[in-house]
Amino acid sequence: MFTRDEEGKVRLGWFEWIVQLFIVLSLVAFAIETLPDLTDRHRSWLRAFEIFSITLFTIEYTLRLTLSRPTKAYALSFFGLIDIISILPFYLSLGADLRSLRAFRLLRLFRVLKLARYSSAMRRIHRALIIAKEELVLFGATALIVLYLAAVGIYYFENPAQPENFSSVFDSLWWAVTTLTTVGYGDIFPVTAGGRFFTFLVLIVGLGIVAVPTGILASALSKARDEEDERKIERATKVREAKGRQENDGGNMA
Repeated sequence: MFTRDEEGKVRLGWFEWIVQLFIVLSLVAFAIETLPDLTDRHRSWLRAFEIFSITLFTIEYTLRLTLSRPTKAYALSFFGLIDIISILPFYLSLGADLRSLRAFRLLRLFRVLKLARYSSAMRRIHRALIIAKEELVLFGATALIVLYLAAVGIYYFENPAQPENFSSVFDSLWWAVTTLTTVGYGDIFPVTAGGRFFTFLVLIVGLGIVAVPTGILASALSKARDEEDERKIERATKVREAKGRQENDGGNMA
């Protein structure tokens, strides 16, 4: 039932399908809990389901922690941290009243990230993000600089004409975000000639802000797919070689 690959990662067989099902059901239950007209009986059912789900996820985490080699590699890995974060709020709530800490309870939503473990496409995206990490960090820093410069520029163009909308650089940041991302809600907009020309330049830059990371991720995804295909070929070659050695050993014994 339980297997371990050459990298030391654990495969739980059919138990993984049960875990996936309860991940989805627990997310549905989380949404149902927000309904305003739930009766106490319904809330008790949801509470019982949450306890059962947490028990299942705890068993999964314990099995992976126990069977993975090395254990520390799983505990500190991305999915290991996701697994512990998804069950942590429940156990901490046993010793404290966390009803007022709504943000803390939202950690339960991390369970949706557990599904990425069971999807080869999601694993490729994760690998692509690792491959393009340096480029994305550099681009993110550049985008923040451009965002700040856009806010400063529109502030100096529009503040004299619209002091209520562009009262400071911080207020102008909202305009910079919506313009650079090409969303443009239209709640605040330039009215001066200089501000409109500056907006035109920011929109041109905004197209690049959207397009550049898309190209980086597309290239990284292609590389991740090539790496996955290479690993499949290597595994298939090892299996054929192992079968060949077994057949040779059998022939020699005969």
